[in-house]
Amino acid sequence: MATTLKATTRVLDLAKGFPFLFDTLIQISPKLKMLQNPILKRTIGKRATLTDVSKISNVPLNRLFVLLSESISKNSNETVAIDKEDEGKGEWQEELERRQSNLKDIVLGLHDGKEMEDLRSQFKEILVDVSATEIADMEQALISSGELTAQQVTALCDLHVEVFKESLDVQQTPETTPGHPIHTYTKENEEAQRLVDHLRKNPEDGNTIEKLKKIIVHYTRMQNQLFPMLEKAGITGPSTVMWAKQDDIRKMISNLDESNLDELLAAIEDMIYKEANILFPMSLENLSEQDWAKTRAGEEEIGYAWVTPGKEWKPVTPAEIHQAGQESELPEIELNRGSLTSKEIDLLLRHLPADISFVGVDEKVKYYSATDHRIFPRSPGVIGRSVINCHPQKSFDKVQKIMTAFKEGKKDKAVFWIQMNDRFLLISYFAVREDNGEFVGTLEVSQDVTEIQSLEGEHRLLDWE
Repeated sequence: MATTLKATTRVLDLAKGFPFLFDTLIQISPKLKMLQNPILKRTIGKRATLTDVSKISNVPLNRLFVLLSESISKNSNETVAIDKEDEGKGEWQEELERRQSNLKDIVLGLHDGKEMEDLRSQFKEILVDVSATEIADMEQALISSGELTAQQVTALCDLHVEVFKESLDVQQTPETTPGHPIHTYTKENEEAQRLVDHLRKNPEDGNTIEKLKKIIVHYTRMQNQLFPMLEKAGITGPSTVMWAKQDDIRKMISNLDESNLDELLAAIEDMIYKEANILFPMSLENLSEQDWAKTRAGEEEIGYAWVTPGKEWKPVTPAEIHQAGQESELPEIELNRGSLTSKEIDLLLRHLPADISFVGVDEKVKYYSATDHRIFPRSPGVIGRSVINCHPQKSFDKVQKIMTAFKEGKKDKAVFWIQMNDRFLLISYFAVREDNGEFVGTLEVSQDVTEIQSLEGEHRLLDWE
């Protein structure tokens, strides 16, 4: 029996006979995970053709024919024919674009002050179901097109969710394995919800309030590990919006008293909902197994809130290039004065009494010193990330001004100092230049100078014991 692949072949029809093709499609492009979204399957996913798959994955149609044909031949007894004469028709892509346009109209109406009930009614009339990824894509498109700023999207993020809430509520929460980052985030959110529920009944329970403050660790890990992976996948809008909302929660915790406890509990609960129904499904659809492995590998440096990750999840990762015991002696690296091995350089930087980071001329983070007691959290997910996105939204303009001034040669350093609890911190940025003055990057140095401030008199070398 033969199967014919055409430009107009519908993916779900093809997958009924060959279920393994879903795995093949995801290997072709992680973006194609959306084809397994239960809501999309029930609605516009029924229309998805191989032309749609080609457009979404950026894989030429003829190449897609070959990959699917090889998979079918390898995993079944079926022979495959290819009809290249058939004209392609991307029904699903057209429908997705129409839905995106309608979603944008609703949100722009919200920003223009239209009544919530009217917009909710409009939503029900034109869209039967909407997925978390569609909402995230819509917000990203509004920011990318300049129709709305990230700040405007953030300001009305809660109302966006309120308009689409009924549709989001029917979605299934992704099932993940203990040890997977999303599983860990979900378990932390379950504990956060338990603490929120307890404090609503017992608002004077100081011990529980202190426990709830650990939600900051949850947000910090997300900002340093998950968000950079989304940015590398081309998704910046939703993470920018959520970071701003998380920073609002940080401020509430810093200024917590009886008057704003209810506001804090509501904000945390709203964030739990947004993560479960928008951020997590969107992330699972857009990130590959390798992305999740990288996310997981850097989590330990940040830590966890209330839970310990399981060990059941075993990501498929590339084999180690060097086998244990086969490393040769590290060569010396010639420096301006003297020479060191790469291991000695790494140890030297990690033993400095300060945290340092280096940002390349492209404004992306190239290095940070993994000291034992960093002042500001860092994890491997930050490497390769735009330095702008490593700071809260409110600091974007200031960071960009520093980078621009360094590049243009107008400034060589920028120095700041802040109080953090009972510590006095000095934060300095230095332009790094070649001997001929060419700018090559920015060095950031953070120091806890509390003890230095208190020094008096003398303490000579001979006084050391």
